[in-house]
Amino acid sequence: MKKIALVAALAATAAAPAFAQSVTLWGRLNTSVESQKFGSQDRKVVVQNNSSRLGFKGSEDLGGGLKASFSLEHGLQSDTGAASGGTTFWNRASWVQLEGGFGGIRLGKWFPGSYFATADYVSMHNHDTGTSADALYATQFYTNNKISYFTPSAGGFSAEVSAAAGENTTTRAFDVAVNYDMGPAHAGLGYEKKGDFTQIAIRGLYEFGPVVIGGYVQRAENTFAGVGKKNWNVWRASGMYVMGQSEFHLNFGKADKMVADDGAKQLTVGYNYNLSKRTKVYGFWTKVDNQKNGAYDPVGGLGKGNDFSSLAAGVRHNF
Repeated sequence: MKKIALVAALAATAAAPAFAQSVTLWGRLNTSVESQKFGSQDRKVVVQNNSSRLGFKGSEDLGGGLKASFSLEHGLQSDTGAASGGTTFWNRASWVQLEGGFGGIRLGKWFPGSYFATADYVSMHNHDTGTSADALYATQFYTNNKISYFTPSAGGFSAEVSAAAGENTTTRAFDVAVNYDMGPAHAGLGYEKKGDFTQIAIRGLYEFGPVVIGGYVQRAENTFAGVGKKNWNVWRASGMYVMGQSEFHLNFGKADKMVADDGAKQLTVGYNYNLSKRTKVYGFWTKVDNQKNGAYDPVGGLGKGNDFSSLAAGVRHNF
């Protein structure tokens, strides 16, 4: 019996602990056909990518309430197949995280929590992508060389505090996000600082059955060459009405001037039809109306004082 017990003890000692691990391949293809107008130029027909991406994510249960997780996310141009981040392949996210009852610690690259807590949260019609994305929200959108602490959720509240190391090549950045989700009520706060640029925004959203109403108010400050330090306000209101598989969307935003006649307005009207939980077809009309010195540009190359508008129809599929 002693020999049998000894053999069993040695076998138990030699056996490595087996932890459950899962890895998922996932992605989104979101493409639209649009009639776009840039300033006084003639309209043109464009096949437009709307932040399509491909990614891997996974987690491992380490036991004792501790878990490791990771995410690798690549942005791609669905209309051409090209990478959206130039030579950076994992241009959207590349991070590793340890989490437990204490919350979570994350290292690597990912989008700022302040953005998801405010502007992205109320951009319900096309997930703040493509030409109908929020062109007015003020952000440095710094993603690289970050470390974050995520708090546990308590009473509907959760938070993320991030710092980005400058590594002697760029200015350090700091980002704070606070979220509240309890039943039909949702709220958020975002703070971001990089050099002379700072912004703080608060967001609210409420679900009245099939009607969802949300919005944010933002205060931003920056230093401009030859002008000095200036601050300005941005706000956006959005609404959605759900009827069966249909969604009707309306949102309007406004950015006040920073210096002189450089503000803008943006209006978007949209319709989504959900064919399934993964696939939808949609259409929208959006317009960015710049003042004579305004340079708010959802597509690039628009130039100061020019307006932009687009009439679009598209398909989005998640896998």
